[in-house]
Amino acid sequence: MPTLGQTFQASVFLTAKDAKTQLAPVGTLTAAAPGPAAATIYLDDAKTFQTIVGIGGAITDASAEVFAKLPPEKQRELIAAYFDPKVGIGYSLIRTNIHSCDFSSASYTYVAENDRELATFSVAPDLKHRVPMIKQAIAASGGGGGRSGGMTVYASPWSPPAWMKSNGNMLQGGELKPEFADAWAEYYIKFIEAYEKQGIPIFGVSVQNEPAAVQRWESCIYSAEQERDFVKSHLGPALAKAGMLNTADLNAPSSKKIIVWDHNRDIMYERAKIVLEDPAAAKFIWGVGFHWYVGDHFENVRLVQDRFPQARLLFTEGCVESFNAAKVSEWGAGERYGRSLFNDFNNGAVGWTDWNILLDEGGGPNHVGNFCFAPVHADTRPGAEFGKLTYMNSFYYLGHFSKFIRPRAKRITASNTSDELLSTAFKNPDGTIAVVMMNQSEKAIDINIQMRGEAIKAKSPAHSIVTAVIHR
Repeated sequence: MPTLGQTFQASVFLTAKDAKTQLAPVGTLTAAAPGPAAATIYLDDAKTFQTIVGIGGAITDASAEVFAKLPPEKQRELIAAYFDPKVGIGYSLIRTNIHSCDFSSASYTYVAENDRELATFSVAPDLKHRVPMIKQAIAASGGGGGRSGGMTVYASPWSPPAWMKSNGNMLQGGELKPEFADAWAEYYIKFIEAYEKQGIPIFGVSVQNEPAAVQRWESCIYSAEQERDFVKSHLGPALAKAGMLNTADLNAPSSKKIIVWDHNRDIMYERAKIVLEDPAAAKFIWGVGFHWYVGDHFENVRLVQDRFPQARLLFTEGCVESFNAAKVSEWGAGERYGRSLFNDFNNGAVGWTDWNILLDEGGGPNHVGNFCFAPVHADTRPGAEFGKLTYMNSFYYLGHFSKFIRPRAKRITASNTSDELLSTAFKNPDGTIAVVMMNQSEKAIDINIQMRGEAIKAKSPAHSIVTAVIHR
């Protein structure tokens, strides 16, 4: 990076509503003495914060089933668009489901009914579509295991098998029966082993998707105390016994990560407090996952960070709900993503995971009718439009982060003088600094991006997002 008195440059990329531009390069700017501007972002790369694990989305059964229907050239287009760090937006993080979730065509598990010993365990249902798609994503990204430019994969269950639950149903909530806690913990281990046998390294697992919600789809309820005790007495010890978890160094590359909560920001502090204040549970827990579906509550991310600085914070799911084809081109979707990305990162998140990366023209498939938006929709209907990929502006807003903020980047100080701009900045392992700025207002804003007494001047049009990549 430049030192005091050296001139630096920045390559600037723009997505703007009125200009109809999408992640477009707009030129290289050279630093000079600061001039007048409506806003200034002061950078200090001497002060660093959290280290980024990755930015990406979920490859669910739904995404993989839609992908499998596409013509080969459209499959190649989608994989490159999402995962190639050069020609695409360089996703470096994948979440996937442990057996079925709502975004599956039907409910299923990996074992036969009442197989307490898990002797019949098999991920065969995933081998048709989901595993091949994940493998293509890893290959396009440059590799697995969370390396810079590579891919990190983690997994979440939506429900134990029905016979392990109090309601005898994978849907509609219910609880894990205590007598099956050890078998359920072993299920995670068998999932990890099976996926790694397929060449897909698993970074870690969350305990339960949305453990406080009774849903009409796959769901299971855990109180904070139940989740704490399951980790403390079953899942944590099982992973450690299997050699998959290193309590002496939870960040060791060989140690699988346990993520608790995996639900909305609104009560994440209370849930984290109950679980992480127990040392016998906390010694197994790498981080706290969270979603966005009940209000913003961004301050709760920072409250957890401040109270439990050893816990990593990971945004594990968000999407625009209630699919409506007429709204695919609306600009507000991208700005919703942007507000979350800026605030979550500035409050300490180490990664950010969108929900389904691909859905069909109706926001599915989904076996309970819970249709949603994805950044990319594919037309799977026979006819002239078959295979057409429609990219929502959320794809490009996500790309302004994922393409330029790489794994192992560290957030740096970015002091912003404007109430009309959201901003953040990260220093990448290669020394470049990515500064991302979003303008939600109706007017263009001139911005000084200032570092060590020099500045580049960028322009942020109305309703736009800008990334400046600073280099020598």
